[in-house]
Amino acid sequence: MQSEAHDDTLVDRHVSGQMPHGSVFGTLLLLLLLSPLEAHSQPQAFPCSMEKKMVIPVPQEVETEEMISNATALKKALKFFDADFFNESKVKEMAKGAEEFNIPAFRENRKLVASEDGGLHNPSVLVFNSSWGENINRAVDANDNFNYPSYEKVQRPSNEEDIAFMTITELGELIKTKQITSRELTDIILKRLKRYNPVLEAVVTLTEELAYQQAKKADDLLAEGHYLGPLHGIPYGLKDIIAVPHYRTTWGSTTFKDQVLDTEAWVYKKLQAAGAVLVAKLVSGSLAYDDIWFGGRTRNPWNILEFSTGSSAGPAASTSAGLVPFAIGSETAGSLTYPAARCGITCLRPTFGTVGRTGVMSISESLDKLGPICRSASDCAILIDTVRGKDENDLSSRDVRLQDPFRVDISKLTVGYLESAEMEVVNVLSRKGVKMVPFNLNYTVESVQSILNITMDVDMLAHFDRWQREGFDDQYEAQDQWPVELRRARIILAVDYIQAQRARGKLIREVRDNFKEIDAFVGNATDWELVCLGNLVGIPVVVVPTGFKPVEDVPKGGTNRRTTESTGIYAPPDQDHIALALAMAYQSVTDHHKQRPPIDNVGPGDEIPFPSD
Repeated sequence: MQSEAHDDTLVDRHVSGQMPHGSVFGTLLLLLLLSPLEAHSQPQAFPCSMEKKMVIPVPQEVETEEMISNATALKKALKFFDADFFNESKVKEMAKGAEEFNIPAFRENRKLVASEDGGLHNPSVLVFNSSWGENINRAVDANDNFNYPSYEKVQRPSNEEDIAFMTITELGELIKTKQITSRELTDIILKRLKRYNPVLEAVVTLTEELAYQQAKKADDLLAEGHYLGPLHGIPYGLKDIIAVPHYRTTWGSTTFKDQVLDTEAWVYKKLQAAGAVLVAKLVSGSLAYDDIWFGGRTRNPWNILEFSTGSSAGPAASTSAGLVPFAIGSETAGSLTYPAARCGITCLRPTFGTVGRTGVMSISESLDKLGPICRSASDCAILIDTVRGKDENDLSSRDVRLQDPFRVDISKLTVGYLESAEMEVVNVLSRKGVKMVPFNLNYTVESVQSILNITMDVDMLAHFDRWQREGFDDQYEAQDQWPVELRRARIILAVDYIQAQRARGKLIREVRDNFKEIDAFVGNATDWELVCLGNLVGIPVVVVPTGFKPVEDVPKGGTNRRTTESTGIYAPPDQDHIALALAMAYQSVTDHHKQRPPIDNVGPGDEIPFPSD
């Protein structure tokens, strides 16, 4: 909206039919233009009576000590907003406006939408769409399922641990051919969860009763001749920010550790429909931040003396240790990629908007993503095919029209690799026929990390406004995490939040230009700059384990603990199938993803207490 105060534009406005409205000056101008005064070459003066009538005295407001004090305080505070350029009279005007307009409006809006924490209701209408338009596969029906590989000669192992480490496809074949029932498989998984959780601290709640109900239903359906697909009867876990009725959804937080939400998350309903069996709510770091939660701190199965990192700690550690065949985690800024890399497991952080988030605690509506953590890229493909789709209650979700990753001809792809890429991946893909080229990710935006933090922290504070105002941040498990960030977010101005989103838009356009000559690129999966960039842009990445190296703190006598190595395969938005196809090609000739962590045999120099059988 333009100002109406420029008198040098008034005649132009009259000629074009525009008139200033809502002001005494505008009314006077209208009278002048329409009166007989126009006929005179010299304008006539108004009569004295009119001049007197138009003199409107403006009462002078008496400044109180409180008003002066408020203005002084605001003047000093403005430097913390990078806005200390106003003179004294303007600051007084701002303080008055804040008291009379801003604060009452803020309070009214909070009453409407901020009485509950977690961002489960009243989503923002400012919706981020990560699609680049031309990358949408218009010839692909969003409802077409992938053609999954089959293993016709899968035999049931005699050892339960061997069963626990089988892939989804292999387990699905055992169930489909009735070599094992869902009930039997659920028994095996629950036993492992109970045995290893005291050390890993990866489970919040076992959903044992529900699991046996769902397993029975899966077995009954199969007995009747109804097979629902590769997830039929397969046990799994959900990160504990995902709501399931009748069970706690704690968000990993002391404040909410007894919370039960009477709602079914959209992703949970999708998995139910596919016949999967929920066995556990798995650890989320407190309020989806890192690996510390109200019950402890989740450990890395490959190196039990270190922690898993990332808030999808429970899903990553549990899948890595063979406690569940797969799990659903989430990412806002590294919460899938970091724990997957640390725990030596495969994960897909999908294109933003691919998986509906209804019933899931929200940090940031333009950053949050749900994704699978699995034993292999092939399993991740099955999972994303199952849970993708439009969630009508999630304004950011959409039908992402993925092609079938099992049918992608990788020999037609050109893939860049950053200096940070694991060269084994580069060399393997090259031998598989992929055109691999050196690559630099070029962009001019230098504030990537701060854009991520401003976006994430302000959005998070909007969803946990009451929590902070009522002092619950004092209960938080790691005081140097959310409490500090959200206090800082309280003094980020709306204008600077919007400027960050504009800079984000510039970053997206520049990153998009990098894909003109390549179909995907390979690079470090846990580089913080790349993690921030990927989440701001909304691009998918598959994290794949690429090997192991000795731990740094080798005790006397040796150890079997290992440090995992991994890399990321990145693709443009809506091209998850390309990243998956490349990851599957790599894993087809390597076995890093098939290795098992030494949680039962850490080595002679380590003493790790395990519960007795």
